[in-house]
Amino acid sequence: MTSIDTLLTRDGEAESCTPELAMPTWTFDPAPGYGPGASMGDVIPVGSPRQGQLPEEYRSASAEELDQRIRAVKQRLGDRAVVLGHYYQRDEIVEHADFIGDSYQLANAALTKPDAEAIFFCGVHFMAETADILTRDDQAVILPNLAAGCSMADMADIDSVTECWEQLEELYGTETDERGRMPILPVTYMNCSAALKGFVGERGGIVCTSSNASTVLEWAFERGQRVLFFPDQHLGRNTAKRMGVPLERMPMWNPRLPLGGNSPQELLDAQVLLWHGFCSVHRRFTVEQIEKARAEYPGVRVLVHPECPMPVVDAADEIGSTDFIRRAVASATEPTTFAIGTEINLVNRLAAEFPQHRIFCLDPVICPCSTMYRIHPGYLAWVMEAFERGEVLNRITVEESVAEPARLALERMLAALPQG
Repeated sequence: MTSIDTLLTRDGEAESCTPELAMPTWTFDPAPGYGPGASMGDVIPVGSPRQGQLPEEYRSASAEELDQRIRAVKQRLGDRAVVLGHYYQRDEIVEHADFIGDSYQLANAALTKPDAEAIFFCGVHFMAETADILTRDDQAVILPNLAAGCSMADMADIDSVTECWEQLEELYGTETDERGRMPILPVTYMNCSAALKGFVGERGGIVCTSSNASTVLEWAFERGQRVLFFPDQHLGRNTAKRMGVPLERMPMWNPRLPLGGNSPQELLDAQVLLWHGFCSVHRRFTVEQIEKARAEYPGVRVLVHPECPMPVVDAADEIGSTDFIRRAVASATEPTTFAIGTEINLVNRLAAEFPQHRIFCLDPVICPCSTMYRIHPGYLAWVMEAFERGEVLNRITVEESVAEPARLALERMLAALPQG
């Protein structure tokens, strides 16, 4: 099992991530920000959900006691509850999950338990919102720690995207072409708020994940002359580039500048407009790290996530979602050295699961996703035991006025099956 100590050191090297990560999350939850290990450039929006103080009995409980309490309450609840765990969660959470996966897989998994009264979503806020949108009204979707957000999702807000859309409609108009395509169609990555999923659904657009981004863009190109892709610029750029879209036809939209910092002609020539957003974890990976891995381990297979910058993706051997990376490692029949560019909890879990391979993270400063990390077993035990007593804590709900169009966009996403 991976402990946080292995995330703070690497092969006996000096401390590589902020030591606060070794503290229980409730010691830094009250502080503003995304938590230890987060990029200093990630400024959390005012009004973001904050987690209140965890009761003392959970804060003082040992890891062994929390593990036993979670197992016991899960057994007592039986089919009344289901626990979903994202690949990036810490091991002591993943081991209690009924389903483990990426955002696409967990969106589907939430639909496979229609009789469950509660869905305990061990991920981040936008994922829990998605589960609430897709599941029945009488099913409670519970996020164990309300402070588990996503800095990338916060980089695109409904007001900024709406303002962008108004400027684009003024430039492009709203009339379809001879093929019935809209001048521009919105596509949002799963990593965004429910409000933006609703925005997309109302305008004929679609949601994507890293698993099905190319399928979704093909869908969008059939219906729109151009695509506005948000919030992650790197997933949009890497996917569109692989589909043959020239870089000069993928301008960046900076919401702080008029016309996003572009000329009218650049926008008229565009095929994919990329929002100025990114994942702080995946942005850490560099070409230099890949070159170092190749020098130290000739024949290494370099696998990276499409949220990485384009030069990193171009230098890698393979690119794909978290599930793609997992399947690539699992399917290797001969002992192989893998250098992986994605979140460290997944990398360490793969290394433990497949000891016949040498598996390591490209980034020597191996910080986990700081917001995923906020889901501590103490919080999971707390919300599950409260639910057993009839108290629903940390329920995530999306108003129906937002949920209805968001559901439409998500249903389009679920129908866009990943390629390969």
